[in-house]
Amino acid sequence: MKIKVMYGIGLLLILAACHTYKGIPTADTTTDWKVQVIPEFPQQLGGDAAKGLQYMMAGDYVGSGIPYELFEKQGKKLAKKTPLSNNFNEDIPYFVNVFEAANGEKVVSGNCFSCHAANINGKVVLGLGNYASDFRNNLSSFGKAIKVLMKVKYGKKSPEWEAYQDFSNFFAATTDAIETHQIGVNPAARLAEACMRQRNPIDLTFNENAYYELEPYNIASDVPPLWNAKKKNALYYTGIGRGDFTKLLMQASVLGSPDSTHARTVQQNFVDVLAWINQLEPPVYPYAIDKALASEGKALFEDHCSKCHGTYGEVETYPNKVVALSVIQTDPIYLNYALTSGITTWYNQSWFATSYPHSELQSYEGYIAPPLDGIWATAPYLHNGAVPTLDDLLNSQQRPTFWQRNISDYDFDEQKVGWHYEVKQNGGNKKTYDTTIPGYGNMGHYFGDKLSPVERKAVIEYLKTL
Repeated sequence: MKIKVMYGIGLLLILAACHTYKGIPTADTTTDWKVQVIPEFPQQLGGDAAKGLQYMMAGDYVGSGIPYELFEKQGKKLAKKTPLSNNFNEDIPYFVNVFEAANGEKVVSGNCFSCHAANINGKVVLGLGNYASDFRNNLSSFGKAIKVLMKVKYGKKSPEWEAYQDFSNFFAATTDAIETHQIGVNPAARLAEACMRQRNPIDLTFNENAYYELEPYNIASDVPPLWNAKKKNALYYTGIGRGDFTKLLMQASVLGSPDSTHARTVQQNFVDVLAWINQLEPPVYPYAIDKALASEGKALFEDHCSKCHGTYGEVETYPNKVVALSVIQTDPIYLNYALTSGITTWYNQSWFATSYPHSELQSYEGYIAPPLDGIWATAPYLHNGAVPTLDDLLNSQQRPTFWQRNISDYDFDEQKVGWHYEVKQNGGNKKTYDTTIPGYGNMGHYFGDKLSPVERKAVIEYLKTL
């Protein structure tokens, strides 16, 4: 009864907030099941991990971009300010690639590590989700300014413009679509959706007319760590990404890849990228651990949590379960979006699904219970990043409605395991995470409430060891 009441309060908060947000997706998430197991799909194994990392940091998978000479000076400044430079790719930051476009022009674009790398105690950890994402600003003006500069400096008949054209088309398609309502979350799914709807599904070429409509409301998510992909039979929070991971993981290519011929080359190189991802391990907890307490926590974890999240240690298991929304009770709007988006039909009729190796989009009415390797490093928690610490995750009554953390620096809380944060009285501040905004509620996953404070502390101590 307590869980149902709390879930109802959470939904009422969403409904109250909905009066100021339009076009929020709804879907029928009624199921006759509580848990579904996602079946395994054969993957493209045998790649070269070293080549995979090199391709991620120097490859041409985005396909097009702005001329390198426009970025060179600023890029070198950024490289000096970041803890890790791109050793494969000139004197530039780790999150940027310089490569040759199809016509041989040297261009620059963001790479996978724009979203899939972050700082821990002054060291960049590749594969950790970027917890400092900030997509609250509309980039339309920036895109238009670059376009004007390109016309004036190079002209529309220049090779530089030719190498920039696809990037420009897809950048323009995304700028109005990916602006978020919340700090620290990433609109990657929305970005892919906005780009793909402008592509011919057969040959992936750009089309002025969209193939499907976007939902009016944009919903973003926390970025999961890459090192857990090797345990998964499906990708993304709803398990919507099925089949071949090389195609699913090459999502960044939709930002500027010219066509399916280029996409095929990218997919073949992503066999190496998958090999690099599969050898990733989470960072080791850098602070003291009470081993006796962690041992007690392990027993509690295996009794209460392992059926969904798996077991860890010498013999590891991971069940690949999707938990029905009626059971997990977390914010439903991200799931509703996955169930109603036009991208599913487009994708399943496209080159991605109709050519070898096969991938597809198929969503359950629930959320995946993820592997917990390195969970101490992956705050904030839940699919939408609404909960700042593990202590708050396992005690729903203390979860803050409005909270603010240091978004620009690593500020770890060893006691609660997650972010140091300040509780606020209301939202409205751009630096404040507001859980009353639709899609960003902190409800659900109430399983930790059954534990005593002592048991909860022991489980958290054990989670530090994963």
